[in-house]
Amino acid sequence: QVQLVESGGGLVQAGGSLRLSCAASGSIFSTNVMGWYRQAPGKQRELVASITTGGSTNYADSVKGRFTLSRDNAKNTVYLQMNSLKPEDAAVYYCNYRRVLSTGLWQEFWGQGTQVTVSS
Repeated sequence: QVQLVESGGGLVQAGGSLRLSCAASGSIFSTNVMGWYRQAPGKQRELVASITTGGSTNYADSVKGRFTLSRDNAKNTVYLQMNSLKPEDAAVYYCNYRRVLSTGLWQEFWGQGTQVTVSS
């Protein structure tokens, strides 16, 4: 019911910046949580950052001070500004969308993933 379209991944030098975007479409609820997870080879998928409709954010300790997550509710889009990128930031980044139905049932949707590569 919800489609997530990601963009902005690519190759960047260490110390550089990238901006990831994720646009949600379909049956969008006015209250939801969107964010980004990442998964590197041999590692579990981990939360990078999330943001509520109201603007409350949560960041992984490893990216605090370097990454900034924002959202445009009118466009149902979130943006992850990644600065001072490190080789350990290289991973496939997945957009995530979560919402709660009136019954209390939660739903979660994922983007297809976008590759972020950081070179030295």
